Amino acid sequence: MRSAIVKAKRIVVKVGSSTLCYANGHLNLERIEKLVRQLSDLANQGKEVILVSSGATGAGLAPLGFKEKPRDLVLKQAAAAVGQGVLIHMYERMFREYGRTVAQILLTKEDSTGRHSYLNLRNTLHTLLQLNVIPIINENDVVAIEEYKIGDNDTLSATVAGIVDADLLIILSDIEGLYTENPTIHPDATLIETVSEITDDTFAIAGGAGSDMGTGGMYTKIKAAHMATNSGVPMVITSGEVEDSIRRVCKGEQIGTLFEARDSSLSGKHHWLAFGKRLKGAIVVDDGCARAILDQGASILPAGIISVEGEFEPGDTISIYYREKEIGRGLTNYGTADMKAIKGHNSNDIANILGINTTYDEAVHRNNLVLLH
Repeated sequence: MRSAIVKAKRIVVKVGSSTLCYANGHLNLERIEKLVRQLSDLANQGKEVILVSSGATGAGLAPLGFKEKPRDLVLKQAAAAVGQGVLIHMYERMFREYGRTVAQILLTKEDSTGRHSYLNLRNTLHTLLQLNVIPIINENDVVAIEEYKIGDNDTLSATVAGIVDADLLIILSDIEGLYTENPTIHPDATLIETVSEITDDTFAIAGGAGSDMGTGGMYTKIKAAHMATNSGVPMVITSGEVEDSIRRVCKGEQIGTLFEARDSSLSGKHHWLAFGKRLKGAIVVDDGCARAILDQGASILPAGIISVEGEFEPGDTISIYYREKEIGRGLTNYGTADMKAIKGHNSNDIANILGINTTYDEAVHRNNLVLLH
C-alpha cells in the first residue's frame, strides 16, 4: 500500500489550526510556507491537489486582540470572519510565488447533504482541478449554526476526498499518527504504522479533543479514516511538524499511520447516501437479516427488523444496526410509524397491517443500501 501511494494522482491534504497558528493566534508563516511549497511541488509533478484548511478562527484572534479562542458563538464567528480573509490572503500570496492559482470554497453541511448541492460541489471541484487550480476548502464558520455544521475539518476532508474520488487523503496533525495508547500519558506507547481494518478497538484507542487551537482529536480522525477507507480512499495521519511530511508520504516512506482503503469504492450516489445525506433514524436487524445483507447483498425485509429508532419519513436515510454495531445505511421505504407496525412481519402482511396497497416489499431496497465495514 505504501508503494501504491506513490502513484496517487488526486490528493486531498487537511491541515489543522495547531499546525497553522501559534498559541497566541498569529500565523506560523514558516509552516505555511513549507506547506505551500510541498503542495505546489506536487502540482508541478502533474498531481491534482485539494487543501482542506482549518485556522480561520485562530487567524482572527490576533487582529481582534483576543488572547484565546472565545467560547461565545458570535465572537467565534466574528473571529472566523476576520481570520478567513487573513488566511486566504496569505495562501493566495504564497501560492502565487510558486506559480499556482488557488480558489476559496466555504462549505456548510447542507452543501453535502442536499443531492443537487452535492453534485454542484462535485462538478465545481472537478472543473477547478481540470483548470490546474488548487481549491482551498474550509467550513463556513461565519454563517453555520450548530444544526448545519459539519463540525470538524477531519470529517470535511474525508467528505471531500469521497466526493472527488481522491486517490489519497493526508491529515496533518500535531501528533505523528495513531498510537497504541495516548503517548502524552503513556511514554511507552508505540506508533501503529498500518491499520488494515477499522474496528471498535481502533475507536477505543482514540482519545478526546486535541490541542486548544483545534476542534478535533484522534477520535475525529478515526471517523474520517472510516469514511475515507469505505469510499475507497487510503488515508495517512502524520505530523505537520515533521519536515517535508507530505512529500515523504507521497514518496511512499514509512511515516505516520496508513489506513488502508477497502477494495471496493462507493459510487457517487452511494457515497452521498452513506456520508452526505443527513441521518434521521435507525433500525436494528436480527441474525438472519444481517447475514443476508452482509453476505448476499440482499434487501432488508420487515421480518428481519427487531426495533426502530428516531423519527423519519419515506426516502430518509437511516442507519442499520446489528449487535450494537452500525453495519450499513440506506434509504427507507417507510416512515417511523409504519416501520414499527410492520417490523417482524412477513412482507405479504404489509398491506393488511397498514391498510393500504403498497409496491414496497422491502423496508430498504438493496440498491439503496450501503454496507459499512
